[in-house]
Amino acid sequence: MTQPTFVPISEADQVRPARHLNVPGAWTASRPAELGGPTAHSGRSVGTPGPDAGFALRLARRFEHNLKLSEGESEHDVLLGLALIAARRAALFGRAPCIYDVHFALNLWSFLNAVPEQLRAARRRAFSSLSHDYVAQRSLVDAIPEETLRRKPADARGAVAA
Repeated sequence: MTQPTFVPISEADQVRPARHLNVPGAWTASRPAELGGPTAHSGRSVGTPGPDAGFALRLARRFEHNLKLSEGESEHDVLLGLALIAARRAALFGRAPCIYDVHFALNLWSFLNAVPEQLRAARRRAFSSLSHDYVAQRSLVDAIPEETLRRKPADARGAVAA
């Protein structure tokens, strides 16, 4: 609050002049680690960033009592693997995961239907101890081609190579 000029104040309490900053000049991304364009890195073990990827795990848990698991498959590992696949699929479309992404992952690995023995063995290898191994998580998600992930959930049945 300003003070009238006739009120005596000590020199320490006087209002100091403000510092005026100059308008900044033009800026360019010229440092070595900066991205040159709007595209992100891609490739194996890089991941596919997308919004709210953790919501896929919550959606996958809706199916925990409907899963048709065989011997040697852990519900915890399967749910995490399904959520990872659903999150990557959603990120490819630039959105957060939805229930259709989880349906896609369920259909891809046939976790709601009867499954042939060859796919069951591949499924057991792919999801074994998945929740405890980050490298295994990345390999599971990276093993599914982008063209497959862009299919409709109904067309995903049996699309994974055994």
